[in-house]
Amino acid sequence: MASAATARAHTNIALVKYWGKKDAELRLPFTSSISMTLDRFYAQTTFEVLPASGESEFILDGAVVRPAAAERVMKYVKLLQRRFSVSGNFRIVSENHVPMSAGLASSSSAFSALAAAFAKAYELEVSREELSRMARLGSGSACRSVFGGFVKWEKGTDDASSIAIPLVEAPTIDLTLLAVEINTKQKLVPSTVGMRRVVETSPYYPTWVEDTERACTLMEEAIRAEDFTRIGQIAQQSALDMHALNLTARPGFTYFQPETLLAISTVEQLNAAGVECYFTIDAGPNIKVLTRAGNVEEIVSRFKQVLPEVTIAASSFGPGVEFLR
Repeated sequence: MASAATARAHTNIALVKYWGKKDAELRLPFTSSISMTLDRFYAQTTFEVLPASGESEFILDGAVVRPAAAERVMKYVKLLQRRFSVSGNFRIVSENHVPMSAGLASSSSAFSALAAAFAKAYELEVSREELSRMARLGSGSACRSVFGGFVKWEKGTDDASSIAIPLVEAPTIDLTLLAVEINTKQKLVPSTVGMRRVVETSPYYPTWVEDTERACTLMEEAIRAEDFTRIGQIAQQSALDMHALNLTARPGFTYFQPETLLAISTVEQLNAAGVECYFTIDAGPNIKVLTRAGNVEEIVSRFKQVLPEVTIAASSFGPGVEFLR
């Protein structure tokens, strides 16, 4: 048996959003979703099976994580051990190369890398589809980070069928994503809480489900056609729909901050001036701008004018899970 393995997984950003679970334990979504795996941001994780005398521990970015903070990760690994009938204490050493406050879903790369390292350390013969299922149990969006490029998370009907599949793993379309970090304050409504509140109380949630499934179909068509404009339009509308839905919960809430609205206005002004770009926003105040490589310099310059303290990181398409050892 291999005793240790190291895997790297890149984070992803949903272009057609996932917002709401029909099964919280299995992390089964109400809708399918489509994402873009990013090359700049990733997690690198080593999973080591320890001798009988060793104690399980989780080390993140060089520091041992205290038991209370490590509970989610430890419970996840034990869940996988039961599923695959393996055992033993373990050591997890992970490096997170994703800005924690930038709204880039660091859990997507973290749990994807952990699932992959776990599978290899225990010498499990699993397909990439099975690996995506394993990652989903840690974090829903993590199932998409198993693959590179454009990825679809099929909602499925149960644990076996809710998996990610690659749409185009090595896209040639000219598309750059700018992660614009404009507000680093902690969210008042955690994503899990907000998601549950919307599902349980918004009278418009059924409409969201129908619209999102339709958006997935349209986005797949746009991706196949390498239609940048349609990709951007569909992604932007999906983000607006999700954030509008939050306002219809009981009580309603928003992740937008004043800087978010200023950033949206900046994108609209750039478009009006002939600089084609579109925004998408996850469960937080920070936005991501989709554009072509030739527009990056002008967009960054404009954002620096209106939001001088803004931090912007450019990314393109990243690969799926990679094994480093």
